[in-house]
Amino acid sequence: MNDGPQRGGKHPALVHLPFAMVMAVVVLGLVRIIQFSWREGTVWIGLALLLAAGLRVLLRDEQAGLVAIRGRAVDVLLYGLFGVMVIAVALTIEGGWLSR
Repeated sequence: MNDGPQRGGKHPALVHLPFAMVMAVVVLGLVRIIQFSWREGTVWIGLALLLAAGLRVLLRDEQAGLVAIRGRAVDVLLYGLFGVMVIAVALTIEGGWLSR
């Protein structure tokens, strides 16, 4: 077991940075939802999915960490599609007791 830096002098914890970035945006969205701005919070969660898609495009499999679940093409397609769908639904829902 090797606890030292990986090949190329990269610290092992850096592989978790992309996932941490995505989760930070999700937490921001959840905070906005808790503050009764559900539409804005949901858009932030959709943006987190689009961020995950962008990071998956830009980073190699070894660098993507937990953002890499399946093959690169499948990840980008699904993250992007779900991100756009979540944002579209958040922006087009009208009425209901959560409306503001």
